[in-house]
Amino acid sequence: MPPRPSRASRFLAPLVAAALLAGCAALSAEAPVARRVAALLPADALLLGEQHDAPEHHALERETVQALAERGQLAALALEMAEDGRSSARLPATATDAQVQTALGWNEKAWPWTRYGPTVMTAVRAGVPVVGANLPRARMKDAMADVSLDVQLNGEAYAAQQEAVREGHCKLLPESQIGPMTRIQVGRDRAMAQALVKARQPGKTVVLIAGAGHVTKVLGVPQHLPTDVSVKTVHLQAGGPAQDDTDAYDATWRTPALPPVDYCAGVLRRTS
Repeated sequence: MPPRPSRASRFLAPLVAAALLAGCAALSAEAPVARRVAALLPADALLLGEQHDAPEHHALERETVQALAERGQLAALALEMAEDGRSSARLPATATDAQVQTALGWNEKAWPWTRYGPTVMTAVRAGVPVVGANLPRARMKDAMADVSLDVQLNGEAYAAQQEAVREGHCKLLPESQIGPMTRIQVGRDRAMAQALVKARQPGKTVVLIAGAGHVTKVLGVPQHLPTDVSVKTVHLQAGGPAQDDTDAYDATWRTPALPPVDYCAGVLRRTS
């Protein structure tokens, strides 16, 4: 099951210090996407942290991929929505949507193609590989038992990740499962980081699309990248108050608010 839209971001607040917005992050949300992307370059990796059900976020992602492709600077498109080891690299630029979905092992139920297909196909049409970046399900059981994942983050960050897991599962998980489920979350971030390292090319940028909690600098994928990989992170924020979260993201691109959804309501009804 895909993670719920960025509820975890609420737990980043204790880790985020007040800071002035950097020049690249301070560009107006009305600025053309190509200009906003250019302001974040150069970077080996550009991480876009979305709310999965926000249509405007998918449009921004497509425009980002298109802008980099037109500049000849798109190394690859990496996706949380496909597993590590999956790739469109062997397909021609003329491949059909169905061929690309097969190559990526696409899970339509979890990730509707109508949301992600336009962005994916923009990269394919540009002759740029689309690669899965997420931890494969077959490796999740091993991750749950891998105690080395407990020390991949510092103590404060790991505690925040644990609290995000509690909240993301509607506080229904027994406490004995918090540790193993947190290891999966950390393992997923580490897998995405490794996918970025494999896909990078000198002078170009790999774009990663993932949930906002995965791309934060204080908890997510950047924590697992080698120091020689330059990375920029963007928080795609649907509505809500403007936040000074420059410790967590290099830029925030705000979009209109969505109707509020209680993602736990249905779960609680089924367990009551």
